[in-house]
Amino acid sequence: MEEPVDAPVIECARLRKAYRRRPALRGVDLRVTAGEVFALLGPNGAGKTTAVEILGGFLARDAGEVSVLGHDPGHAGPGWRRRVGVVPQETGALSELTVHEAVAHFAGLYPAAAPVPPLLRDVGLEEVAGRRIGRLSGGQRRRVDIALGMVGRPELLFLDEPTTGLDAVARRQVWDAVRELTRQDGTTVLLTSHSMEEVEELAARGAVLADGKVVAQGTIAELAGGQSQRCVVEFTGQRLLPPSGLPSGTDVELLTDDRVRIRTAQPSGVLRAVLDRAAELTVVEVPGLRVSRPTLESGYLSLMAELTGPAEEVAA
Repeated sequence: MEEPVDAPVIECARLRKAYRRRPALRGVDLRVTAGEVFALLGPNGAGKTTAVEILGGFLARDAGEVSVLGHDPGHAGPGWRRRVGVVPQETGALSELTVHEAVAHFAGLYPAAAPVPPLLRDVGLEEVAGRRIGRLSGGQRRRVDIALGMVGRPELLFLDEPTTGLDAVARRQVWDAVRELTRQDGTTVLLTSHSMEEVEELAARGAVLADGKVVAQGTIAELAGGQSQRCVVEFTGQRLLPPSGLPSGTDVELLTDDRVRIRTAQPSGVLRAVLDRAAELTVVEVPGLRVSRPTLESGYLSLMAELTGPAEEVAA
């Protein structure tokens, strides 16, 4: 029986898994909705790979409830498997086949596969389509992995560190291909990545795992800014500080060389006040004006520091 239209694509509650009595997942709750790119973040050993293997039907769980595309992945059949695409972190098979042969072979396993030549073009493999996979560079082989995961036009795609080893151009080609897959086919993507830039480019929401538990979950903007969502406004010219003051909740720091640094949750209000003051003083351009918003990397590192303490090294 198919799941209701408004049902989540992935839903798990109290998910647990241990290896030789050592807990890898300690009661994980996740909910991923149709058509979104959801990022799973966390340091090495946090439980991300274990969670993905359970959700993908490759590993049995110890406890908890799991539904993926309306089915328990631990007992799902071939029909369910054809609806799921997987790009694992490392693969090493198919070395004797050409790129086109490998992707075309996998395309034949799906009832509505993507056309092979356009897919190879989209992931940057068009020029090596006739080359054996074993003769490709590491980055090119990684793009083959991605093409194999996408060729079936899956309803759900698991991407585990998809652009590791790719150069900047190839990385953006892959990002564009993922965006097109979600836009055109409505594919839901569960992304695990250590690249905060990649997550910010692709994902709308995410969760952070640490020590087998979800320690934060929300939109990427919420994960970046935490509770404060504070931005930093900097400029040169302390006389440009408005005498009437700035919006509430701002912290002003007077630096050397006449610099001003303002931390605020209301950057638009701060900018308006500073620009109005500049106009009063007939200052056309505010010197050195810069606005820095919270990044996912800064929010993630701050969260990890809170969990581990400043003396411990954070694996990002």
